Amino acid sequence: MAYIDISNVSKTYPPQNRRGSSVTAVDDVSLGIERGDIFGVIGYSGAGKSTLVRLINGLEPVTSGSIFIDGVDVARLSGRELRETRRRIGMIFQRFNLLRSRTIRGNVAYPLEVAGLSRAERDARTDELLAFVGLADKADAYPEQLSGGQQQRVGIARALAAHPDILLADEATSALDPETTDEVLDLLARVNRELGVTIVVITHEMDVIARIANRVAVMEKGRVVEHGETYDVFTRPKTQTARKFVGTVVRALPEGDALTALRAKHDGRLFTISFTDEGVSEARVFGALARAGIDFNLVHGGVDDIQGRVYGLLTIAVRGDAAAVREAMAGIGPAVTIAEVA
Repeated sequence: MAYIDISNVSKTYPPQNRRGSSVTAVDDVSLGIERGDIFGVIGYSGAGKSTLVRLINGLEPVTSGSIFIDGVDVARLSGRELRETRRRIGMIFQRFNLLRSRTIRGNVAYPLEVAGLSRAERDARTDELLAFVGLADKADAYPEQLSGGQQQRVGIARALAAHPDILLADEATSALDPETTDEVLDLLARVNRELGVTIVVITHEMDVIARIANRVAVMEKGRVVEHGETYDVFTRPKTQTARKFVGTVVRALPEGDALTALRAKHDGRLFTISFTDEGVSEARVFGALARAGIDFNLVHGGVDDIQGRVYGLLTIAVRGDAAAVREAMAGIGPAVTIAEVA
């Protein structure tokens, strides 16, 4: 059993009125999240990903199925047992949810007050966390005096206050600019690496997944339509939904007007070459073509870095024997695939 084991979970909401109909927000979802994962859940608005988060931390009861965390079925807990389990789960939000009337120190200390820790224990833990997130000098400031990125770092410090085993990040970077997003993602990766916290990242941004998640599930209309290692989903997406998300990060194959423009600009036949990081590089591909005496131009695409691993997706215009192109690529090995653009 996985550390977080989600098995055939559904969540259906009853009709809002007599004329309405029930809504199934999560539909028969099964996922395994291992201890130490940074697991991404991606989907468009209404896909059910935020509902899934509320089911994991017990804020919503499941309609059917089970959610086990470290062998305990959260869906069957109530009262004190559920509160104890929730203490092991930290939560950070898109809009930070900081208490405006409290200082930064007071915000981080709040869950420790609720837990009944002494003033000395609260102060020591708060100082430790503010130093960890790089905001020790902002302890006496108020939320409105901080930037969005700084406020999110406070949110992360507060979520870590009670030493959680799991951190749920629900669209935690959606309100931030790209540079600040990178800073927050770097901090989350550090939380995972140095503190050993398992992180579930809910997002609609595929570049967030590419940056920190080692595994990912793609949701659509309440169902998981694809899941696996992040690199595998990026390089070999199986569903149209996954391909759309991947296309926002990885250079996509030309199509439509872009393909028409390429054909008008370049003579010869168009081929796409894709390769993974199994001992293959852009230079090796081009070298093989040159040694085979093939006259070609690179007309589209390039090489992407996905968590330190290479993925190449190139479109070339070839003048000459198409069979020679395939023979040259076959000589590199199975990590390379080639197809003529129809």
